[in-house]
Amino acid sequence: MKVIQVGLGGWGRDWYRRRIQGFRDVAVVGFVDSNEAALEAARDEFGMDAGVCHDDVVSALEATESDAVLITASLPGHVPAAAAALAAGRHVLMEKPFAPSVAEARTLVGAAARAGRILMISQNYRFFPAPIAARQIVTSGRLGKLGVVHVDFRKNNTAYDESRTRHYALPHPLLADMAIHHFDLMRMVVNADARRIRCHSFNPPWSHFSDHAAAEAVVEMHDGVVVTYRGSWVSQTPATPWSGEWRLEFERGELRFSSRDDETGKADRLWIREAGGRERPVRLAGMEAVDRTGSLVEFVHAVRTGEAPSTSGEANVGSIALTYAAIKAAAEGRWVDVER
Repeated sequence: MKVIQVGLGGWGRDWYRRRIQGFRDVAVVGFVDSNEAALEAARDEFGMDAGVCHDDVVSALEATESDAVLITASLPGHVPAAAAALAAGRHVLMEKPFAPSVAEARTLVGAAARAGRILMISQNYRFFPAPIAARQIVTSGRLGKLGVVHVDFRKNNTAYDESRTRHYALPHPLLADMAIHHFDLMRMVVNADARRIRCHSFNPPWSHFSDHAAAEAVVEMHDGVVVTYRGSWVSQTPATPWSGEWRLEFERGELRFSSRDDETGKADRLWIREAGGRERPVRLAGMEAVDRTGSLVEFVHAVRTGEAPSTSGEANVGSIALTYAAIKAAAEGRWVDVER
C-alpha cells in the first residue's frame, strides 16, 4: 500500500523509523511537513530524496500516486490534512486525538463516509494482550456483572529535562495528550460509552508543566459502571506502565491488569480472583502485532477488505467526546454530560 506521511517532527520520525521502515505492507512514497527544518532532519536521518518531500498536503496528493495518508502531525494539522486526503479519495490513518472538537471529528467522519474511504485512529494502547483479555472476561459474564473500575496512571517526570520543553508547554498535557489513551481503553474494556464525568485537574508545586499535569475523575458509563481515574505526569510514587494499573470489581470477583510496560506485549500482566478464592495470574495470548504496528496491520486489513476497523473515526468519537468532557468538567467544577 502506497502511503504519504504527513508530519515529520520527533514523533513522526519515530513512526517512520520504528514502525514504517521494514513494514512490508506499506511503502511511504511522499513526505509532508510545513516546517523545513523537520523535513531536512528527516532527509538527513532517512536519506529521503528531496523530490518526494513536500511542504503542504495538497501538492503531495497531486504529485504522488498513493492509496492512503498517515497523519503524524501535531493536533492543529490533523483536520486539514485528513480533509484534503479524503477529498482526494485517499484512506486515512491518523494520530489521536484526531480533531480539536467533537464537531470537527464528526465532520471528518461524514467526509470519510461520503468518500467511501477508511478513516482510522491509531489508538495503539488497544493492541495489547491484557486489555483484550480483560474485555473478553467482562463480556463473557464469567464473574457476573461489572460494577466498578479503578484506573491509576503515574509517571515521575519530576526532574527538569530540557528535551521536554515542548511537552511542558502543551495545553492539558495529561487530559488531552495522555488520558485519551486511558479513556479509550475504558470504553473498550467496559464495552460501553461514557454518560457523564466529574473531573478535578491540578498542577503539583514541583511540576515543570505550564498547564495541569495531574487529575482525578469519576466517569459514569451508560451501562451503570462507575470508573475512577487518577493520573499524573509528575507523581513522586512508583511509576505505572503506560496503560496504567487497572482493578475491576464484579459481583463474583475481581480482575487486575497492567499493560504497555514495554512495546512487545510480553510485559502485560492480568490476575483474576473469583469470589471466595485466591488471586491467580492468567496466561495471556501472544500477539504478533502490538502497539502502533497493531494499528498499521488493522488499517491495511480494513483498506483491503472494506471492513470498518475497531478504531474507526466513527467509533473513536466517543473517546474524543469523553476527553473534551473531562477538560470541560475540570474547568467548570461540575458534572458534564459526554456528547453522543
